Amino acid sequence: MRGWTARSIRTQLTGWYMAAVALMLIVYATATFLAVRHEFGEQLDNQLHEDFEGAEGALTRSADGAIQWNGERHHDNDTAEQLAFDVWSIAGERLPVAGSSTVLPPLTAAPPSAGYRYESIAAGGQRWRMLTGSHVVGDLPVFLRVTRSEQRLRGQLGEILTVLLLGLPLVTLLAGVGGYLLARRALVPIDHLASEARRITADRLHERLSVQNPHDEIGRLATVVNDTFARLESSFDQLRRFTADASHELRTPLAVIRGIGEGAVSDVRTAAEYRDVIGSMLEEVDRLTTLVDTLLRLSHGDAGTIRLVRERLDLGELASEIVSSLRILAEERSQRLTLTAAEPAIVSVDRLVLREAITNVVDNAIKYSPPDSTIEAVVRASDGHAIVSVADEGPGIAPEHRHRIFDRFFRIDEGRSRDAGGSGLGLAIARWAVEVNGGEVTVEQRPNGGALFRISLPLVEGATVGRGETTAP
Repeated sequence: MRGWTARSIRTQLTGWYMAAVALMLIVYATATFLAVRHEFGEQLDNQLHEDFEGAEGALTRSADGAIQWNGERHHDNDTAEQLAFDVWSIAGERLPVAGSSTVLPPLTAAPPSAGYRYESIAAGGQRWRMLTGSHVVGDLPVFLRVTRSEQRLRGQLGEILTVLLLGLPLVTLLAGVGGYLLARRALVPIDHLASEARRITADRLHERLSVQNPHDEIGRLATVVNDTFARLESSFDQLRRFTADASHELRTPLAVIRGIGEGAVSDVRTAAEYRDVIGSMLEEVDRLTTLVDTLLRLSHGDAGTIRLVRERLDLGELASEIVSSLRILAEERSQRLTLTAAEPAIVSVDRLVLREAITNVVDNAIKYSPPDSTIEAVVRASDGHAIVSVADEGPGIAPEHRHRIFDRFFRIDEGRSRDAGGSGLGLAIARWAVEVNGGEVTVEQRPNGGALFRISLPLVEGATVGRGETTAP
């Protein structure tokens, strides 16, 4: 049966439960048996002590010097066969006493002068418990020994041990059955979750597992699985959009190249016209090459194979270099590009990777800002972070587009982006470049219109600017 396979959690729980119960029962039974044996032993010693005191008062010495029992001695017919008395001289000789019966081995050692000595011996095919003490009969010092058979005690202990040994496997078996039933009942929700999860495929990632109690272990497990399905659904949606967008981006220049080539071969042209055709085709090839290189860079970034060469630098100086190189592009569009960096902001980053991020953000602002507008870049330090803010006076970004503005191939205005030569990957590259350096990039709408991009990086307090070490992202 499937539930009893070696890999079944139900079987493992039952086995561990039976092992734990068996161990506890063994410890309990052992402790119980030892306690009962100790108690029975103390009771036997107490009986021997009472017998010894009774024998002391019953021993007398006759006129001829013989030792005998007087009439006050109490006889117990039930224990007569299990009880024996004998008297020994100080020299270690057994003295004849009328009424004594069972012959036991001689004394092995004399008891203390003011005490008693307990010992166990084997005689007559059984075990005996003896109490030996000194006594004076008349004026004769002797050793009095009282002996009781341990046969009844051992029989009782044997019965108790038999009950414990027979009961232990029975109770363990019953505990195992109960443990199996409890485990099966406890694992029913997991079986239910497994059957539900089995129905969720790549085409049904929108479905979720039912959560009856989100506060218990099963509920927390179902919540975690649902979160995993949500991330998978988001990843699949992004992959589908990426595949569709990449196919569209690649199809457009290929279609242009095909159209130019077909037009060139359909008519006879001059050498100058063929050079123009080839030049147009090379422009589209360059666009394809740039697109493929960008996709490969993002792919390597996602795989974590790009190694960073970190160095400590002033973010204001890096931003100044970028603004200086892009100011010509802004001036061609009649735009003003300004930079404010009032204080040093030292960060530990890869210069080339971060330069690409800031460049893409500023370039994006230039593309979407109208002529005669101002693009403001500000570098400052705040709350342990170095922040680069780029504000433009463009159309801004609607709230419904802000969560996707950094997605690959996402454009708010498809036509304008392609006319400007964009591929929809600039901000995606910027987000990757910032995050791989341990930072964060966000966007928000300005009160007076336009978009405000903010790049935040951990600030290195009290650091000097210098070359760092090579690390993996």
